[in-house]
Amino acid sequence: MPEKRTLKRAAKAKREGKAPSTQAGEFVREEMEHMKRGKHPIRNRQQAIAIGLSKAHEAGVDIPEKARKSTTKATKKAAGKPAPKKAAKKAAKKANYFPA
Repeated sequence: MPEKRTLKRAAKAKREGKAPSTQAGEFVREEMEHMKRGKHPIRNRQQAIAIGLSKAHEAGVDIPEKARKSTTKATKKAAGKPAPKKAAKKAAKKANYFPA
């Protein structure tokens, strides 16, 4: 559960019309402080950021979902073809090294 002062800071930022990332930043700041003080067994900054954003989301801050990367056309095209055989791969590789 987030600390009361963190909730107050986030609410103040919301009242002032700040961006959701600013509001969530308070929760991330709190987690960084906990990491520094040794309250949680967090191993790195990214974990602290993830926990802070999760707490902000639970507290009602409108954080957008993480953007998903779409698959490229080349990958989709290659997915439809069968994989080349090992011998064909070797021959092609050999041809590149020793052109006739």
